[in-house]
Parts: sequence; structure tokens; C-alpha cells
Amino acid sequence: MRIEVKGKGDAVDPRIDATNDLALVKVNAVEALKPLVFRHAPTRLGEDILAIGFPLATLLSDSVKVTTGNVNALAGIRNDTRYIQISTPIQPGNSGGPVVDRDGFLVGITSATLSKGIADEIGITAQNVNFAIRASVAELFLQSQSVTGQSGDRAADQQPISTADLADKITPSVFQILCYGEKQEQVSTNMPSATTNLPTQPASLIDARGYDAIGFDYRAVKDVTYSGCHEICEADSQCKAITYNTKHSVCFLKDNVVVLIRNSDAVAAYASSKAADVIVSDFTSYSGIDLPGGDYKRLRGSNYLQCFMACIGDNACKAFSYVPKKSECWLKGTIGRPKATKGVELGIK
Repeated sequence: MRIEVKGKGDAVDPRIDATNDLALVKVNAVEALKPLVFRHAPTRLGEDILAIGFPLATLLSDSVKVTTGNVNALAGIRNDTRYIQISTPIQPGNSGGPVVDRDGFLVGITSATLSKGIADEIGITAQNVNFAIRASVAELFLQSQSVTGQSGDRAADQQPISTADLADKITPSVFQILCYGEKQEQVSTNMPSATTNLPTQPASLIDARGYDAIGFDYRAVKDVTYSGCHEICEADSQCKAITYNTKHSVCFLKDNVVVLIRNSDAVAAYASSKAADVIVSDFTSYSGIDLPGGDYKRLRGSNYLQCFMACIGDNACKAFSYVPKKSECWLKGTIGRPKATKGVELGIK
């Protein structure tokens, strides 16, 4: 198969995330490409958005097109939290295109629409029921391939951008991608329906480089490679996730996973069957570091997961310190100066 980024040449080295219907390709462009910026702030229900893509390019004009709409729901079919539901009209050819907020930050990637089969099944032709994979899922996929994207938020004094100006800003970063078979014939693809777009449960694990999978450890294996850790988990029906410590070559097998927390010394992987349940957090974890001061709540007899969940569910909490030997959790309302402290696990929003 040959992959062409229209106007930029052939793409090589495709990386596929079949579970989330995402792909990463490499193109040697003469001029530097300007990537879109991931939005750091969470997506809000009802906010205005734009979808950009090349719908019905063989029927309509082959130029990039823009549609507007809103975020209708913060989850997809059957409460699949990897997706957001959007009202922006989409057609075959929109799939894979960016969904941006009114400031131009990436919030999702167009993925699916309700199929005719679903309409026939329920007896109702639903209008503008479309779905986009969350940008955070795409960002995690990039990180698993050792690619770092840019993220940001709007400035406090930033003025509203008109739809036309936003289109001028975003469309230079959006390109049509064409796939050809062995005889160089263009492959005809359709917008995946919401029913077929939902993944089954393959045995393989979804990698998350730079993250720690927070769950329940039931086994630790020392002096093993990451690939070896991967294989041990895949061969064990009890294993739903792993965290591999790159500094000490230790593999932690987990029978559950609740959340991913950033950790530069770790590589996590989790079963695709857990994908809809896993929270990709903005927390960063550190070992052997504390933030003295700022404590406003103490949780005795807790574990790390309970400490994390207590902080993530409390808007006042900016960080937490967990002391495993004492099973104590300290929630912090302010972030002080970091200090090296043995036996402390630190998490910062």
C-alpha cells in the first residue's frame, strides 16, 4: 500500500492504533509543517467547535471544508469516555480530520457517525449524531510512539476569533491523506459507523510511554525488559495492565487499572478492554520528592490509589504526598518548593 499526503508527497513508516482508529505517518516536506496544539483544559459540554476535513472530495470540490457545531455529550455510545458527541455535520472524508475549539486548540478527531443500520434498528433517523475521539487519546498515542505534541490554553486577554479567521489559522495544518493498493488504485473508504467503529477486545496491550498505570499490583518481576514485561502480562489472564520502571527494570503486573498518571521513568500498558474506563490524567508523579507545606487534609490508612482519587476529586487539591510505610496521604492546596525526601510519592496536577 502507498500512502500519499496530498500536496506533500508520499508518507512512510505508518504507526497504527487500530483500537482507537488512529494512525501516525511520516512525510518529508520541503517546508516545515505547523502542527495543531492540543488543548490542555477539559472539553466543556455545549461549547462551540469546528470540524475540518475533506468530505465527499470525489463528488464536491476537493478543497478543505469547515463545519460548525457544538459538543453535545462528553461520552460516546454506551458511555464510551474516549469519545465526545458532536453536532458538526460530517460526511465520508471527514474521518481523521481535526475538531477544534473557538480558539483553534485541538479537542478531538472526527471518527464516526450513527449508521443507517442503527437508524433502521431504532426506527428513528437521528440528525447530526456524530463522534470524535478525544484529543487526549491521540496525544497518548503520539507519546507511545515517542512523539511529543504541543499543548496549551487560551490567554486571559485573547479576543474571540471569527469562524473565517479560525479557518485561515487552522486549514494550513490539515491535509488530505490518500491510500492506494498494490495496483496504485485509490482505496475507497467510508466514514466508519458508530457500531463498527467500537473495538472488540484484542489480546494486545495499549502502550502509554511516560505514564504510570494506577491500579492494584499483584506481582512484581525484577530484572526484566519492557518487552518481557509485556509478554508476561499478555500470557496471564489476570493481568489487565503493567507499569515498567525504566530506571530499575522492574515490571509491576496489575489486575485492574483506573487511571494513567504522568511519570517520565515509567512505561505503562493496559488491556484494550479497559480503554473506556481508564482516566488519562494531567497528574505527574515523582518518587523521593515532597512539597513541604500546603497540607490541608490527612488521610490515614489509605493506599496510593485512594490518595490519588481523593485529590483528583477535590478542586482545592493541587498536589498530594503519599507515604507508603505509614499508609498516609496528605492533600495540598498550594505547591511549594520541591525537596528530596525518601519514602514519599508525590503527585502534582
